[in-house]
Amino acid sequence: MRHGNAGRQLGRDSKHRRALFRNMVTSFLEHERMETTVSKAKEVKSIAEKMITLGKKGGLHARRMALSYIKKEEVVSKLFDVISPRFLDRSGGYTRMTRTRRRLGDSAPMAMLEMMVTGEKASAAPKKKVEG
Repeated sequence: MRHGNAGRQLGRDSKHRRALFRNMVTSFLEHERMETTVSKAKEVKSIAEKMITLGKKGGLHARRMALSYIKKEEVVSKLFDVISPRFLDRSGGYTRMTRTRRRLGDSAPMAMLEMMVTGEKASAAPKKKVEG
Protein backbone atom coordinates (compact mmCIF):
# COMPACT_ATOMS: atom_id res chain seq x y z
CA MET A 1 0.00 0.00 0.00
CA ARG A 2 1.14 3.50 -0.87
CA HIS A 3 -0.66 5.47 1.79
CA GLY A 4 0.91 8.91 2.21
CA ASN A 5 3.58 8.36 -0.46
CA ALA A 6 3.31 11.20 -2.96
CA GLY A 7 5.12 11.44 -6.29
CA ARG A 8 5.87 9.06 -9.11
CA GLN A 9 8.60 6.42 -8.91
CA LEU A 10 9.16 6.17 -12.69
CA GLY A 11 10.90 2.82 -12.31
CA ARG A 12 14.00 4.32 -10.71
CA ASP A 13 15.53 4.30 -7.26
CA SER A 14 15.45 7.51 -5.24
CA LYS A 15 18.93 8.80 -6.14
CA HIS A 16 18.43 8.21 -9.84
CA ARG A 17 14.99 9.86 -9.73
CA ARG A 18 16.34 12.94 -7.91
CA ALA A 19 19.20 13.26 -10.41
CA LEU A 20 16.74 12.93 -13.30
CA PHE A 21 14.51 15.68 -11.93
CA ARG A 22 17.46 17.99 -11.17
CA ASN A 23 18.73 17.60 -14.74
CA MET A 24 15.28 18.10 -16.25
CA VAL A 25 14.47 21.20 -14.16
CA THR A 26 17.87 22.72 -14.99
CA SER A 27 17.32 22.07 -18.69
CA PHE A 28 13.74 23.37 -18.58
CA LEU A 29 14.74 26.63 -16.89
CA GLU A 30 17.64 27.05 -19.32
CA HIS A 31 15.61 26.55 -22.52
CA GLU A 32 12.14 27.49 -21.15
CA ARG A 33 10.53 24.58 -23.03
CA MET A 34 10.91 20.81 -23.23
CA GLU A 35 9.15 17.74 -24.57
CA THR A 36 8.99 14.68 -22.35
CA THR A 37 6.53 12.05 -21.17
CA VAL A 38 3.38 13.22 -19.42
CA SER A 39 4.27 11.73 -16.03
CA LYS A 40 7.76 13.29 -16.04
CA ALA A 41 6.31 16.63 -17.19
CA LYS A 42 3.86 16.66 -14.27
CA GLU A 43 6.67 16.13 -11.76
CA VAL A 44 9.03 18.64 -13.39
CA LYS A 45 6.25 21.22 -13.57
CA SER A 46 5.72 21.23 -9.81
CA ILE A 47 9.45 21.47 -9.05
CA ALA A 48 10.02 24.22 -11.63
CA GLU A 49 7.16 26.28 -10.20
CA LYS A 50 8.72 26.02 -6.75
CA MET A 51 12.04 27.24 -8.18
CA ILE A 52 10.31 30.22 -9.83
CA THR A 53 8.66 31.05 -6.51
CA LEU A 54 12.12 31.00 -4.89
CA GLY A 55 13.29 33.38 -7.60
CA LYS A 56 10.41 35.73 -6.85
CA LYS A 57 11.39 35.82 -3.16
CA GLY A 58 14.91 36.92 -4.07
CA GLY A 59 17.58 37.23 -1.42
CA LEU A 60 20.67 35.25 -0.64
CA HIS A 61 18.94 32.38 1.15
CA ALA A 62 16.52 31.76 -1.73
CA ARG A 63 19.40 31.89 -4.24
CA ARG A 64 21.38 29.32 -2.23
CA MET A 65 18.34 27.05 -1.96
CA ALA A 66 17.91 27.23 -5.74
CA LEU A 67 21.63 26.55 -6.22
CA SER A 68 21.33 23.43 -4.08
CA TYR A 69 18.84 21.97 -6.59
CA ILE A 70 19.69 23.52 -9.97
CA LYS A 71 22.96 22.23 -11.45
CA LYS A 72 24.22 25.34 -13.30
CA GLU A 73 25.00 28.74 -11.79
CA GLU A 74 24.12 30.48 -15.06
CA VAL A 75 20.62 29.00 -14.93
CA VAL A 76 20.15 30.23 -11.34
CA SER A 77 21.21 33.72 -12.44
CA LYS A 78 18.76 33.54 -15.34
CA LEU A 79 16.03 32.36 -12.96
CA PHE A 80 16.52 35.26 -10.57
CA ASP A 81 17.25 38.00 -13.15
CA VAL A 82 15.13 37.11 -16.20
CA ILE A 83 12.46 34.49 -15.50
CA SER A 84 11.16 35.44 -12.04
CA PRO A 85 10.61 39.17 -12.75
CA ARG A 86 8.19 38.14 -15.54
CA PHE A 87 5.88 36.54 -12.98
CA LEU A 88 5.87 39.12 -10.17
CA ASP A 89 2.16 39.80 -10.65
CA ARG A 90 1.19 36.09 -10.78
CA SER A 91 0.67 33.92 -7.73
CA GLY A 92 1.24 30.61 -9.50
CA GLY A 93 0.69 28.83 -12.79
CA TYR A 94 3.98 29.81 -14.38
CA THR A 95 4.15 26.79 -16.69
CA ARG A 96 1.83 25.11 -19.18
CA MET A 97 1.72 21.44 -20.11
CA THR A 98 0.25 20.50 -23.50
CA ARG A 99 -0.15 16.88 -24.55
CA THR A 100 1.41 16.46 -27.97
CA ARG A 101 1.69 12.93 -29.40
CA ARG A 102 2.54 9.32 -28.70
CA ARG A 103 6.21 8.37 -28.95
CA LEU A 104 6.93 5.97 -31.83
CA GLY A 105 9.14 3.49 -29.97
CA ASP A 106 6.95 2.61 -26.99
CA SER A 107 3.75 4.59 -27.60
CA ALA A 108 4.29 6.64 -24.44
CA PRO A 109 2.13 9.78 -24.20
CA MET A 110 4.29 12.89 -24.69
CA ALA A 111 3.77 16.45 -23.51
CA MET A 112 5.28 19.87 -24.20
CA LEU A 113 6.15 21.78 -21.04
CA GLU A 114 6.72 25.53 -21.52
CA MET A 115 6.77 28.81 -19.63
CA MET A 116 3.66 30.96 -19.73
CA VAL A 117 4.10 34.17 -21.71
CA THR A 118 3.70 37.29 -19.58
CA GLY A 119 5.20 40.73 -19.29
CA GLU A 120 6.69 42.39 -22.36
CA LYS A 121 6.13 39.36 -24.60
CA ALA A 122 2.39 39.35 -23.92
CA SER A 123 2.01 43.08 -24.59
CA ALA A 124 3.93 42.75 -27.89
CA ALA A 125 1.28 40.46 -29.33
CA PRO A 126 -1.16 42.25 -31.67
CA LYS A 127 -4.65 42.75 -30.30
CA LYS A 128 -7.77 42.25 -32.40
CA LYS A 129 -10.16 45.12 -32.82
CA VAL A 130 -13.78 44.53 -31.89
CA GLU A 131 -16.08 46.11 -34.44
CA GLY A 132 -19.28 47.22 -33.27
